[in-house]
Amino acid sequence: MFVCKHCAGHFEAEAVIDANGNEFCCNGCKNVYAYLKSQGLSEFYSKLKKGEQNLAKPSSKHFDKQSAGSMFSKLLRRDENSPFICELEVLISGIHCPACIWLNEKALSNLEGVLELNISATTSKARVLFDERKTALEEILNLIIAIGYDPKPFNAIKSAKNSLSREHYARLIVALACSMNIMWVAIAVYSGYFEGLSAGAKKILHFAEFVLASPPVFYTASVFYRSALSSLKLRQISMDVNVSLGILSVYFYSVYAMLSGSEQVYFDSACMLVTFIFAGKFLQTKATQKAARELENISSLFVEQVMSVKNNSRIPSISEFKPCDVSEVKSGDFVLLRSGERAMIDGVVLSGEASVDNSSINGESVPVGISKDDALLSGALCAEGSVIYKATSSFQGSFLNKLSKLLSNASFARAQIEELANKISSHFGWAILGLCVVSFVFWSVANISAWSGANAFGIAISVLVIACPCALSLATPIATLVAMGTATKRSIVFKDAKVLETLAKCDIIAFDKTGTLSKANLKVLKGQRFLPFDDGALLALASASTHPISKAVASYILENALSPFSQDALENIQNIAGKGITATYKGIKIAGGSAAFIESMAFIESKAFVKSLGASLADDSSSSEYYFMYDGKLVARFFLGDELREGAKASIKELKKMGLKVLMLSGDKQIVASKVASELGIDKSHGELNPEQKALLIKELQKSANVVMVGDGINDILALKSANVGIAMGSGASVSVGISDVVLLRDELSDLVFALRLAKKTFKVIKENLFISLVYNALSIPLAMAGFIIPLFAAISMSFSSLLVVLNSLRLKGQL
Repeated sequence: MFVCKHCAGHFEAEAVIDANGNEFCCNGCKNVYAYLKSQGLSEFYSKLKKGEQNLAKPSSKHFDKQSAGSMFSKLLRRDENSPFICELEVLISGIHCPACIWLNEKALSNLEGVLELNISATTSKARVLFDERKTALEEILNLIIAIGYDPKPFNAIKSAKNSLSREHYARLIVALACSMNIMWVAIAVYSGYFEGLSAGAKKILHFAEFVLASPPVFYTASVFYRSALSSLKLRQISMDVNVSLGILSVYFYSVYAMLSGSEQVYFDSACMLVTFIFAGKFLQTKATQKAARELENISSLFVEQVMSVKNNSRIPSISEFKPCDVSEVKSGDFVLLRSGERAMIDGVVLSGEASVDNSSINGESVPVGISKDDALLSGALCAEGSVIYKATSSFQGSFLNKLSKLLSNASFARAQIEELANKISSHFGWAILGLCVVSFVFWSVANISAWSGANAFGIAISVLVIACPCALSLATPIATLVAMGTATKRSIVFKDAKVLETLAKCDIIAFDKTGTLSKANLKVLKGQRFLPFDDGALLALASASTHPISKAVASYILENALSPFSQDALENIQNIAGKGITATYKGIKIAGGSAAFIESMAFIESKAFVKSLGASLADDSSSSEYYFMYDGKLVARFFLGDELREGAKASIKELKKMGLKVLMLSGDKQIVASKVASELGIDKSHGELNPEQKALLIKELQKSANVVMVGDGINDILALKSANVGIAMGSGASVSVGISDVVLLRDELSDLVFALRLAKKTFKVIKENLFISLVYNALSIPLAMAGFIIPLFAAISMSFSSLLVVLNSLRLKGQL
């Protein structure tokens, strides 16, 4: 019988021997061993503690450029600004412990061109950011194979999760079945102490307990042992080390007592320890998976193919569209969206009409009609009709893909308070082992009996089990996971868990005005008519311009005028950019625009009349103005202003109640900014700021406080990046989703209030969880050391504390 130098597996076949006389079960193990030696990664074997952990056999696969591209190209994401920078998500099969993660991180990080690397211990998912000019996709995949692991497309993890879930159910059923039966045997044994039971009968019952306790101890609890071994190899004491020592100590002590003829055995306690602890873990896992699924729902919207035609000079007919892989569609290509299909690419509608459902993205339950020139956002489901639209991005740059990426990476970063809790947990294990030894020694040498009647061994086991820091380790991650899932249901996306903590600690919230507090479009606040005129003339003139002011005037006249108009009646149309427009309407000269534009017209009577009204208002007024001249006479004036968002005033009021200082940053004139701020109840406004000045102001505020910046994500990118937390409204989400910390997909300020409340509530729940776990340990450990708690009650108590933390975190779903 031989033992492989690499995988530590036993084999009887002829060994493969290298130049140094090392024996291997196959050439694959020999090659991996040689590679690790040559790369200076032999430390991997010391971390594994050779012989204690069998490694998976190395894969014989090898990727070339074609095979790597066909299998993994769909998983590659390219940076729009730097197309050579790629991001790959891959499942590394064969990872089973921290040593495996260490090896993969070491090997891949040393590869030239790898810029960033993250590996999840819970899912074995790796996220690799690399420069394909320096390293190719197939090099990364072959390196993973070379060190003994198997790279697979990340989609394969779904089947692994289902398998893991089935395995957990099987382990729990075995533990429950054995526990129910062993308790009947235990009752018979305990009854025998009072009614008399022969020695032979006791031995038979003890053996029955031994048989029933063994499956839970060695099958159900094996997950604890594997985790404990991994921790010990890294010279750490985790919660699973304490649990494993407690279970195995009780079991093997009982085996010794049974074989030596002692009447006191603890097989029932060992079995119940496993059942209660595993049941608690099982419920925690289910709660965690349920919360995590909230963050994965976006990925379920993806489809692999769309109907497309490559970019050309004309709009193609429907018969020209062919199925195309979504990753092959480029900006400028034509895409056909039919009833029942979901848009995978952002674009602008060229022809057709349709009703689209955006509920999967922004929660809006009412379908929206789209037609020519309307924007179409990826993720929208076509409920009725069909449209042909022109792609404005590739799939990699689409809003849906950016949103999926944001959610996918949300679980990598940890909040600072979670890192603190993990540090406490890592040191906590050593302290508990010390207290366990102290308790055992004290009760062994003391000539007094414990209150519970337990001996020194039982008390030590109780200390070991009851002090498991499960609740402490769960305090932060379960709360943040539930919070992010709750936010996703409300169409609020958090970049990562750190944002929740930072947002909860912010003191100042700064708003952009246009597109955030106000809608992006203007509206007429007041209209003045000086002389009678044909409404159709003004409507035709205003409709001929694309300027926002002209559009607002056209809408106002359309709502209030009864006269019909014809666009064809306009002649000699002249658009003067940023000033106004002139035309001839049914032979009458008309003009519309700013006061300065009307003054510049060669009509002395009009010029004098404008001056008598006070043309300087156009320079210092708190609103924009539009003047209309008809047949050489000034006949009307309109005052325009921002249309504030519904609920903006109420939302500002709620934010101030929460103790936040509210500011407004705007590019408009100070008088305009001050008027809007006063109307909304905002503390202070800053006007006439360009994007760079907004960012500088944010940095200045950060010297004394944590700052949140809320913008539409188009002109506010610098400010959003500069703030402690950048929050983008849905109207600019397609631009800002990559740089913002929070995205409000529904474009409603009430969601901003919800997000802040959620962050503060989450931070409060985390502190409650930490308080629960620390108080639990402070009370339970002394009681266990004093002999007041038997091992069975210790297991129940430990599971209960963990479940209490989980249940407290789940309150985040219904209390906001």
